[in-house]
Amino acid sequence: MKGLKDTLSQLAGFRRRFDRLVSLAGKGGPPSLSTRLEEVSAFGTNPGTLRMFVHVPRKLPKAPALVVALHGCTQTAATYDHGSGWSELADDLGFAVLFPEQQRANNPNNCFNWFLPSDTRRHQGEAHSIHQMIERMIADHGVDRRRIFIVGLSAGGAMAAAMLANYPEVFTGGAIIAGLPYGSATNVQTAFEAMAHGGARSPREWGDLVRSASAHAGPWPKISIWHGTADAVVSP
Repeated sequence: MKGLKDTLSQLAGFRRRFDRLVSLAGKGGPPSLSTRLEEVSAFGTNPGTLRMFVHVPRKLPKAPALVVALHGCTQTAATYDHGSGWSELADDLGFAVLFPEQQRANNPNNCFNWFLPSDTRRHQGEAHSIHQMIERMIADHGVDRRRIFIVGLSAGGAMAAAMLANYPEVFTGGAIIAGLPYGSATNVQTAFEAMAHGGARSPREWGDLVRSASAHAGPWPKISIWHGTADAVVSP
């Protein structure tokens, strides 16, 4: 029982540290920004009850590329765009950007629920809502299906991993920034454990989780993984 007590104590300490960091990040609420984004209200059944924000340059080329950008905990689509500059890059380089946004009714820290199977399975929950948003962008702006990319930060990075696993045929590539691998958690407790200690799976077992997420038999998206060695929330 000593080992179990030690583990629970470590998890409790990590939870307190996470809550403290989240509190500091969101102190006073999100900053008031002059947003460059527009909200799209109708994009499907939206089973994950997310919000859809977009930035489309005025001079969008024919068959443009699309970047799906997923924010981190305590953030909104606007604050993530403000910090990352995706909409400015879109204006400079001529691509469209989709910003799915979490709602506090779904998660009190505004994190995407990357650790819940009901939100990270193909055609279910938040993952399905994001896929519906992508289809709306294709219909509205003639997006080139061969040039759809996804990027996410922290919880958004973990959700990006879930999207790449469940919809590999949709994406050409993706970037996971300070995120976690698909299938590393199934509830809040295992999410904190994964953030603190990772997981004891072999490379083949991690791969099997991805391969079993869909019936995909074609080429896989290229993945870029970014993680700082001093990350205090998600241990590298």
